[in-house]
Amino acid sequence: VQLVESGGGLVQTGGSLRLSCAASGRTYTLYRMGWFRQAPGKEREFVVSITWAHGTTHYADSAKGRFTISMDNAKNTVYLQMNSLKPEDTAVYYCAAHERGRPIPVATTQHYDYWGQGTQVTVSA
Repeated sequence: VQLVESGGGLVQTGGSLRLSCAASGRTYTLYRMGWFRQAPGKEREFVVSITWAHGTTHYADSAKGRFTISMDNAKNTVYLQMNSLKPEDTAVYYCAAHERGRPIPVATTQHYDYWGQGTQVTVSA
């Protein structure tokens, strides 16, 4: 499975960006997709996840009300719409994919089996 993110960039405070994550390869094995982010000097943190089959979502508190995850099953693509961006949202955003089977909490990096290369999001003050 390969994951390719796109859509990052520089935006002003209060602006919006939409990130995309295209999955290829053995995508039929995937159960859940997630977005994480990592700011300089900080650990990678969970943002949001969604299941392919039912669209069940799980949001980090920092993302609730501002970020929205969606998916296009036909394109094997997951999107992250980010609104009302703040400087503290600046980070490299990573897409991740999970194959069903391991009982590891959804909001942990260990839950996911595949990772994209990341896309930089910079929010200027």
